[in-house]
Amino acid sequence: MTQRSPPRTALLALASEGFLSRLSSGVIGFALPLYAFELGLSFAEISVLISLNLIIGIAMKPLAGPLVDRIGSRVSSTVALGARSGLYLLFAVAGAPVALYAIQGARGVTKAVRDPALYTLLAITGGKKRVARTFGWYQAAKGSAGSLGHAVAGFLLALSAGSFGWVFVAAAMIAFLPCVLLPLLIPAAHETSPAPSEPATPADSGQRTSGKRALLDLAPFMGFGFLVSASSRMLRRMMPLLLVEYAGLAASEAGALYAFAAFIPLVAAPAFGWFYDRISPALVLQTRSALNAASSLLYIVSPTLAGFAAGKLLDKSGTSAFGPAWGALMTQASSADPSRRASRMAIMTAAEDAGTAGGPILAGILWSALGPVAMLSVRLGLSLAAGAYTLFLTRWMTRRGTGPSTPAIPNPESTAREQT
Repeated sequence: MTQRSPPRTALLALASEGFLSRLSSGVIGFALPLYAFELGLSFAEISVLISLNLIIGIAMKPLAGPLVDRIGSRVSSTVALGARSGLYLLFAVAGAPVALYAIQGARGVTKAVRDPALYTLLAITGGKKRVARTFGWYQAAKGSAGSLGHAVAGFLLALSAGSFGWVFVAAAMIAFLPCVLLPLLIPAAHETSPAPSEPATPADSGQRTSGKRALLDLAPFMGFGFLVSASSRMLRRMMPLLLVEYAGLAASEAGALYAFAAFIPLVAAPAFGWFYDRISPALVLQTRSALNAASSLLYIVSPTLAGFAAGKLLDKSGTSAFGPAWGALMTQASSADPSRRASRMAIMTAAEDAGTAGGPILAGILWSALGPVAMLSVRLGLSLAAGAYTLFLTRWMTRRGTGPSTPAIPNPESTAREQT
């Protein structure tokens, strides 16, 4: 009898990876800028340092995707996560700014391998009918850990009397746990690729496509990922300033808003995943841009504690909707060429990362030149443009006979049942 892989344990492993990875990166994200400042870096240099791993990851993903396809998603993700844990340890002994830049650059390489490998495993785990829900549970675990990571870092710094070394060691230990969970709970047979004879859409034959052809096929999806991420992530680094300088909130009030927002994905992300799988994919795809536009308007007309609490609720709900919808959309697009699924995932996530990197830069320029209201107004306009593009994308897919849906991607368990 063919061995069956347990999708529930696979989902548990992947959700745990999302939580632990975001928790450890939250610790690093809090401690690294402070440590760099202690070593004498300027604010501009720290900004470059923080963004370096994302920039390197974007550049390396087109090269990392084929590597993941060749050696397998399970092995690739485990190796990348182990290497990242080792890099966190190196932060503890890095005593010069150049060492920090080198480690951050290497983190970008591990991100370039990890992202397509993990998304491919999530796509396979979702099977035929639960792709968006699988990404939803992953988003719920990941989305609830970021703020917790900052809190853990602050607690460790206070407990260790400001010793950054211990904080980085703790982050490395947290980041290493998924290296144990993934190979333990996800059998090697779980990442078996679907047969090329089972195309993702009526228009696809499952044949290998050239690199140029793949870019053309994925360009509409890349535009969606970039535009939605750029508009929604504009406030990623500006929100603390908005809360304190623009809205005039106390630090305790700002902290309470972050704590409140951390719990929203736990409920919203699985719910949006279920809605995508069972009710209306197109409606969920529109949700993030609509909620981003609404939150931007709230921040402009009601710069108060209540206004920002409502805006954070909308923003976090939008993030919770985007995770499962984008994951399901990438799964559908990457299934057109199963032998290069990770390569396609890498290209699409690189476009998303470009928006994630570009949005905050644009926000900083706009705030410096025109002020916070102008920045929020541009975010409102970009969110509306992203909504219009989403409508174009869904109609374009429908005209091709490939409207947004959960693609029929068999996982090894369903294949085993059919064979026995």
